[in-house]
Amino acid sequence: MKRRVVAELLDTDQGSPAEVHGSLADLRMINRRFGGLRSAAEMLHSLASARQLKTLSWLDVAGASGDVAAFASDSLGKRGIAVKPVLLDRAATHLNRAFPGVCGDALALPFPDNSFDVVCCSLFLHHLEPAEIVGFVNEALRVARHAVLMNDLVRHPLHLALTYAGYLLYRSRLTRHDAPASVRRSYTIEEIQKILSQTSAFTIETRRFFLFRMGVTAWKRPSTT
Repeated sequence: MKRRVVAELLDTDQGSPAEVHGSLADLRMINRRFGGLRSAAEMLHSLASARQLKTLSWLDVAGASGDVAAFASDSLGKRGIAVKPVLLDRAATHLNRAFPGVCGDALALPFPDNSFDVVCCSLFLHHLEPAEIVGFVNEALRVARHAVLMNDLVRHPLHLALTYAGYLLYRSRLTRHDAPASVRRSYTIEEIQKILSQTSAFTIETRRFFLFRMGVTAWKRPSTT
């Protein structure tokens, strides 16, 4: 199945406020029911365990309404790890007030070097072209002290079929367009590995999660100073 770039309506809020609200609710439902929240929390826990961190500051790029941040904060808190998320999104309409939020460009993060323990993103990579992914990961590695965590879709014909099968679950017409569009423009794990080999990451680790999800960790090169 060849990758095909199809514009997603939610990216530019091409709908009424009610449709945008419904599409964001659909995203929360999809993440909750089909493993997106659990996989993101598991990746954060693995990083905290690997670096023996009991407090984890993280920037959630394209964090939208904060559902990943809320779930991860609760999940890791139960395991003795205090999580301090900051959300970044290009649109103020996507942010809520439950966590600190910043409007900004993921390709030019408005933070100094080493501002956060980790930079994360969920369902964001497939919105970028390969050269943009390289730029984003290098920028995120600049801002992160330890690693960049990426949780995204895996392109597969069966995955595309499942997005159409889910039409009855979606609240918004934006989701009925964007769900299959997201799968069509997503990457395979092999493609992501090849793209990330061009970044400044010290090493890349990939994992497969439930229902066509990938988890990718780009570790920052240890400081020599």
